Parts: sequence; structure tokens; C-alpha cells
Amino acid sequence: MISEQGIIEEVSARKAIVRVMKSSACNHCSSKDSCSISDRDMLVEVDNDLKAKVGDHVEISVPERTLLKISALVYLFPIVALIIGAFLGDFLAKHLQTDSSRTSIIVGFIFLGISFFGLKIFERTKRSGDSYYPRMTRILTNVASPQPCDNR
Repeated sequence: MISEQGIIEEVSARKAIVRVMKSSACNHCSSKDSCSISDRDMLVEVDNDLKAKVGDHVEISVPERTLLKISALVYLFPIVALIIGAFLGDFLAKHLQTDSSRTSIIVGFIFLGISFFGLKIFERTKRSGDSYYPRMTRILTNVASPQPCDNR
């Protein structure tokens, strides 16, 4: 499990918005200078199964396997679609007797667009399933009854 800590910003009926602080993993990332989230905290929506309240310090987690699956899907699927589209465009150009480069580029970009559309549909269908989203795993500090820090 990959875990991060955050503070509850907002609570609705069954959901909570958690402000997740930039983790130490960001400091070691090679893309930290070009990352749009490296300068600020992230807001993450999670199910509020633990009945946390605004101000509570919580831990949210995502299974590593799920994170790897999603990363592979988001990064590899569009590239593979682009390549398949380019090869298909080259094949079509030979049969239609058109310019091979132009047809490859056009069909490649069409497949790239279809892949983004497919990812959007995938995201909407998986929104109802909880295995692809972070979960609140525990409340670290409750606002109503703060626990003293143990500085040994």
C-alpha cells in the first residue's frame, strides 16, 4: 500500500476532501521541476467511511498494484494507440494509393484521440468501483480529542 497523510478540508454526506501535503517522494522525483503539483498540496476526494471531521489528520492509501495498473494504462495506452494507428494508416495508404506519411499521421492521431476518449470512459465506469481510488485507512489525529505527540 502506498500511503499519504492529509487533513480533512471538507466533509459531505459520504465523501471527504483531504488536503494531501507534498510527500518526501516528490523530493526524489526526477520530474519535480516540471511537475505542476510539486509546488502545492493536492485535494483528494475519498469515501468518509471512518466518519472523520473537518480538521482531522488522516491517512489515505492506494494499493501499489492498482497504482501501477493505472499508470501503465494512462501512459502506455495512448502511445500504443498512436503507433497502431500509424501502422494502420500506412497500410491504408498503400491500398488507397495516397501519401503514406500524411495518412499515417492522420490515422495515428485519430487513434490517439480515440484512446483518450476510451480512457475517459474507463474513468467514468471505474468511478463507481472503489479499487481504483484512494481510501481513508485511519484517523491519525482527531480534532475532537487531539492526541499528544510522543517526542522521545
